[in-house]
Amino acid sequence: MNKKLLIVDDQYGIRMLLDEIFQKEGYETYQAANGQEALEIVKKENPHLVILDMKIPGMDGLEILKHIKQIDEQVKVIIMTAYGELDMIQEAMKLGAITHFAKPFDIEEIKVAVKKELEATI
Repeated sequence: MNKKLLIVDDQYGIRMLLDEIFQKEGYETYQAANGQEALEIVKKENPHLVILDMKIPGMDGLEILKHIKQIDEQVKVIIMTAYGELDMIQEAMKLGAITHFAKPFDIEEIKVAVKKELEATI
């Protein structure tokens, strides 16, 4: 069974980059540009892991994270933030995020983190 990965970011370029990278790694990928799309995909596709940007217009990352965990407590969430948003990172970790990356992120580091988390998923 393919591992499912949802990428949530309002920046098209980042979504496309991550989508391409993780498809090459053999994952089934989904993309969302906003919170509403993200939650619909979580409900419909049951991704194993979500890469979630914290700064999204409309519903912010913390709000999206809360809703994701209400839908499925088992979904693993990796957050992306701009450098230095410590309060937001701490709050996201309390809400169940497993790790975070500051933008701009290192592609290899995020690939390793995703692989580690998805291999731990049964």
